[in-house]
Formats: sequence, structure tokens, C-alpha cells
Amino acid sequence: MKTIKENPIDINFSIKVTATDFPQRTISGRIVTWNETGSTSAGETSFMPHSITFGDSTKLLLEHRRESPIGFLKSYKVGTEGIDAVFAIGNTTAGSDALVEASTGLRDGFSVGVMADKYKNIDGVLVISASTLKEVSLVTDPAIASAKVSVAASQEDSDADVVSDALPSIEGETQVETTPTVPEAAAETVEASKEIKAEAARPVYFTAPRSPIITPGNYLEHTIRAKLGSEDSRQYVMAADDSFTTNPAFSPVSYVRDVAQNTTALRPVIDACGGTRPLATSGMVVSIPKITANSTAATVAEGGDPTGTTQITSAYINATVIKKMGFQRYSVELLDRSDPSFYDIMLSNLRDAYAQATDEYVIAQITAGGTQATAQDATSAGLIGFVSSQAPAAYSATKRVARAMTSGVSVWQLLLSSVDTTGRPIYSANLPMNAGGQSAPNSLKGNVMGLDYYVDANMVSTTIDESAFIIEPNSIEIFESPALTLSTNVPTTGEIEIALYGYIATGVTFAGGLRRFNLT
Repeated sequence: MKTIKENPIDINFSIKVTATDFPQRTISGRIVTWNETGSTSAGETSFMPHSITFGDSTKLLLEHRRESPIGFLKSYKVGTEGIDAVFAIGNTTAGSDALVEASTGLRDGFSVGVMADKYKNIDGVLVISASTLKEVSLVTDPAIASAKVSVAASQEDSDADVVSDALPSIEGETQVETTPTVPEAAAETVEASKEIKAEAARPVYFTAPRSPIITPGNYLEHTIRAKLGSEDSRQYVMAADDSFTTNPAFSPVSYVRDVAQNTTALRPVIDACGGTRPLATSGMVVSIPKITANSTAATVAEGGDPTGTTQITSAYINATVIKKMGFQRYSVELLDRSDPSFYDIMLSNLRDAYAQATDEYVIAQITAGGTQATAQDATSAGLIGFVSSQAPAAYSATKRVARAMTSGVSVWQLLLSSVDTTGRPIYSANLPMNAGGQSAPNSLKGNVMGLDYYVDANMVSTTIDESAFIIEPNSIEIFESPALTLSTNVPTTGEIEIALYGYIATGVTFAGGLRRFNLT
């Protein structure tokens, strides 16, 4: 057994929640069991009897997050088996959710967060003899599930302590005074500084390395000693010769929380059109009024009849409301046992898919309802001809100037590679004297001949028809609802289904204000 003198550190030790009381908004159970080993943030750990001292007040947190308090310690009892406690839960959304989760087994563990003051490493287990309770958390996966409370607090006894079987105990607000150390005759008391900050704490114990060979020099030394007859050195060298191929158990897989994915929530074409407008909460058709013929004015003599002028005519453009939805089904095991970041990743991926689907829908509407431009070559000169001819054409059709140009990645590549007769970049150089705009490889936005430029991976990826648009934003109307989520259960398997969906409607009001690239 090795005795280590170290600084106090935070330790989180989990156990099972055993009772909830909705009318009284309490959660009760055993927060720690004496002399029972569990897995903590410091490794295998156990608490000696009466080794936890209570402070003035103790909050109940969610998963040891200081920013997520849900209640506070109402009463407790320190017995010979462990500590039983009752927590009053705040009347908040998070508190109500915690009551549901604790009563249904979704989040039914207690975990104590303590500052260990006295401890020893006995056969690889950190045995704590004195500590200060910092907080208690409601957690998803407790380390120990053996201690249980048999009866939940009722209306009548909600203010009483949780009762254990008439065992000697210390109750209520009284702090534990007895902090015995590990019974070991030759063991030295572990001491620690009381003023060290938690973030400066170091590991509370260590295990001696299996082999002293940790450098090439160590390996050479023990190789020589092995040849001189040292059995220990021979074993060390043999261990060093092992590889992950022959000992795969010593090569654990390291998982990271960042998930590699190639999705995005960007919608460049929708942005180039000026974004979306709120969709009404009812109906499956949006009627957009449009003046189809403008009024005219003429010279009329004094007292004359203005019958030579014409009046406006109008009509409705009907945009059909459609639904875009993403879907995910996952098992109960994934719900209960996965890393909490899974839900963030899943929802992010669904939102990215929804954004891509709605952007592709608007691209299709422009392709169907816009005006095909004069044919041009897939060259730098062709793009200049596209802008110089179609921007004026958009103004002629709408009496408003075009504001934006969008394209797929192939046209973007064409802009980046465009050079003048001397080989100088036209769009990608930093303030060239003959700049036709600005398009850079590290940005999806730029400027082409005065038009705001957007690169959209959802557009046609090669330089063909429809690979670029010139857009006068008022020539298209886009209505969209908020994205919503829906969760249901599959009764036969217990699986959970998550759907993210929203409604969108698009109507082209002036075809001449949406000019589509036409390849020669």
C-alpha cells in the first residue's frame, strides 16, 4: 500500500435516486453509501463512515453544472450505512423536468461533489476519510444503484427526514464531526493544503508504472542488465517488446465529441433573394396580388375626357404551401446510454438537412419561373457578358435594378481562375487595378461587377444551364414558418422518432427579374 500526500480535489460520486414526490416537489434517496466502491472522476473511490461534512447550504444541480441548479437540500440523515437526503425542487421548467426524469428512470442517479481533504490509496481504491460536500447532482448514470429508499415522502411527512432503520445517525443541519482515517497501523495521515484552488488540484493518487522502460535510454540499460542475468530487467525488456498487435487490450479507442460531417445550414440563394417572410398560421395556399397592367397617363384638354388613358389590371399569383421534413429514429438504449451531445448533433444535422431542402426548393422555383438569359460561353468573358446583358434586362422587366448574383462551385472556380492579358487575377487578387469584383477562395460571398455574389453548393455544380442566376429580390416572394420538432414513440419496439419540419411557399412575381445563365 502506498500513501500519497496530495492537494484537495473535486470528486463526483454517483448513486441511485429512489423516490420522488410531485405534490411536495421533492426528490429523496441515498446520496452516498459508506465503504462501497464506485467509479468517480478520480477513479475507483469509496467513503468511510462519517467522512462527509455538510456546509451551510447545499444545492441540487443537473449533471454537476453550476449554471443548472434545480433545488436545494431540505433535510438529511447520516447513518451507519450512508447518507439519506431530501431535496426541495424549485418550481421551474428544469425542476419539473427533473421530477419527471427522476420518477420515470430517465435521470435517476445522485452524485455528490466533494472536496476530498483526507484520503489514501488502498489497493488501487481511493479511500476518503474526510471531505467537504460542495453540491449534489441529479445524473443520468449513477455509479452505485444498491442503496434505495423504500417510501417516498408524503404530504404529511414531507418536512421530515428520510428515516433509516433506527441506526445511530447525525441529522438535519448538524455537521459530521468524526472523520476517522483508514485503519492501517503503519499508514501515514494524508495531509493537504486548505487554500489551494480547485483548478490547481492534481490527481489524488497514482499507480506505479508496470515497467520502468519509458525512454530509449531505459530500454538500452535494461537490455544490458538482462544480458548480465537480471531477471527483472529481462521481464521489463520482454514487456517493452510487446506491441498493440499482440496486446490489443492495451490500445483503447479514444472517442471525441466533435462529429465529422459535411452538412451546412447556409442558404445562399434564399439570402440573395432577400430572405423569407413569415408564413401565415393557416391555409395551404398563399395568394400574392400582382399588377398585370399599369395605368397610363396622357395629355387631356381642359374639360376633356381622359378616356384615352388606361387603368391598372391585377391578378393573384398563388404559391402552394409545402412541407419539408427531416426524420430520425433511435432506440431506447441510445436515449438512455448515449453521450448527451448526441442530441445536439442529431438536431443540428436535421436542421442542416432542412436548410438544404428549402434552399433547393427555391432554386427549383427560380429555374422554373425565371427567364433564360442570352447564351454565353463558359469563360470569364462569357460571365462578363452574362452580367452586362442581363442586369439591364432585369431593370427593363421590373423597373428595379438587380442586386445579387448566385452560382454553383464551377462558376466560382471560373471566377477564381480569371486573369487579364498579363496574367493578373481579375477577381481573386487583393485590389488589382483592373478588378471586376472580388471573389476569394476563403469566402462564399463576394462581388461580381457590382452585384453581391453568393456561392451555393446546392446549385448546379458544373458550368451549364442554370449554373448562375442574376436576381432582383422583389421578383420573388418566399414565405416560411418556423422549423418545428415532433417526438413520438413506436409502441412495438419502444423506439423514439424525432421529426424536424417546416412549411414554405414560393411565388415568382416577375420572371424578368430572375435571369438564368444559358450556356452556348
